[in-house]
Amino acid sequence: MLILGKKKRLALLRKALIASVLIATAVATPHGASAQGGLPTLGDGSDLTSSEERRLGDRIIRELYRDPDYIDDPVIAEYVQGIWQPLIAAARTRGELSPELDERFAWEILLGRDRTVNAFALPGGYLGLHLGLIGVVGTRDELASVMAHELSHVTQRHISRLLTQQSRQTPLLLGAMVLGALAASKNPGATQALVVGGQALAMQNQLNFSRDMEREADRVGMGLMEPAGFAPEGFVGMFDKLQQANRINDNGSWPYLRSHPLTTQRMADMQSRLPSGGLAASIPSTLLPEHAMVTARARVLSNPGVDVLRQWIAQPQGTGFAALPLARKAGVLYAAALGSSQLRDAAAARRWAEQLHQLVRGDVAASRLAQLLMAELELAAGNAQAALAAMPLGNTRRPEMLLRTQIVLRTGQPQEVTGALQTWLANHPRDAGAWQAIAAVWNAQGQALRAVRAEAEVQVARYDYAAAVDRFKAGQDLARRGTSADDHFEASIIDTRLRAVQSLLREQAAER
Repeated sequence: MLILGKKKRLALLRKALIASVLIATAVATPHGASAQGGLPTLGDGSDLTSSEERRLGDRIIRELYRDPDYIDDPVIAEYVQGIWQPLIAAARTRGELSPELDERFAWEILLGRDRTVNAFALPGGYLGLHLGLIGVVGTRDELASVMAHELSHVTQRHISRLLTQQSRQTPLLLGAMVLGALAASKNPGATQALVVGGQALAMQNQLNFSRDMEREADRVGMGLMEPAGFAPEGFVGMFDKLQQANRINDNGSWPYLRSHPLTTQRMADMQSRLPSGGLAASIPSTLLPEHAMVTARARVLSNPGVDVLRQWIAQPQGTGFAALPLARKAGVLYAAALGSSQLRDAAAARRWAEQLHQLVRGDVAASRLAQLLMAELELAAGNAQAALAAMPLGNTRRPEMLLRTQIVLRTGQPQEVTGALQTWLANHPRDAGAWQAIAAVWNAQGQALRAVRAEAEVQVARYDYAAAVDRFKAGQDLARRGTSADDHFEASIIDTRLRAVQSLLREQAAER
């Protein structure tokens, strides 16, 4: 993890097992045998199998899906996936990602509304990104550097090795480290007292191990950047952002108590690894309109408050706006339009969105985002037909498909999106957002049994098997009152899925 938000750390510490308490800091040792980057390894010795790590990750992620900060925003999620997938492919090509982990781990990304500049890796191939981090990254390469860093924590088996190391400590020392981690999130002085109080050696060994793992995640992650199509300089630029964020997020711990190396040390390490002459000329590290618009969306959706939204809305009218580069203008207009909509000023939102659309008309990717925004704003204003007219052509991509679903539900023509949703779910069966959308469509079409099944699949996708079982049983009760052939067919599907999910629920209970 780059920076650990206090609220998130405390929540994870309370929800995970004692052995996984320090996982929330996302630090560990590497899987040296599979790495081919020529880097020194930290040694082997993991007692945790990949299956066990995945199950542990599933338990933690189930809690995060319930967190009010969790957000499934199709536009931001698609943009993040466009960076994530090339990094995964590069890790496979370089031998960092073994076939076993590739198959067994989830490789899912969760977004959180938290405004802190933070990202974290969890057991089983899960990655978390705060909107606060997405909102400050200056280029696509900087965001890629964060994701490459967190991906390397997972591919190097850092988390499982950290758990193994913890298990070798005596219960007293392990308990002291857990209490120290909890205390540090509230009061740095408590941790300093813990060091002075006699547990210094065990705590220091743990923290040194963490620093080594952070350095390795930097180095392995940097090796993924160029093969994935990103500029390694993104690491250095991101560290500059982290230095600024540290002034707000840092808890003031002494340097030897930090689980992460000081940012200046990491910056120097990464700069020393850049080839002489750099790669900026071959792989541009510039701000693009699409990126500026996505980061603006992240800032607005992180709920910054009414006063901040008003400041952003006023920016296009400021004296310095005309002198900004095109990409910066796009971000400013996007934030002003979306912020105006959130403040229920439909006229201002429409005005800024139209200016944005005209500004980026020659950029295909940015123009698409501008059209999606215009449709979203019209829908929020209650103009479903205008929203439909503003939509980009086609509905096979996830943002278009889900937004079009919301629109046609308002126009009373939900059948227009049923086929696209079913096709998508056939290829993405764990997409909870798509299951929610098709449940609403089937409800609107009077297909109650199908809707209940879709609602159950939403819970399956979020690993809440108890809630899924309840919905499947509700479907069985509803099916007993049905008479059509379609009802009998749906009932058979529900019976089969219920048995499968009940088995998963029993496994969950056994793990507890």
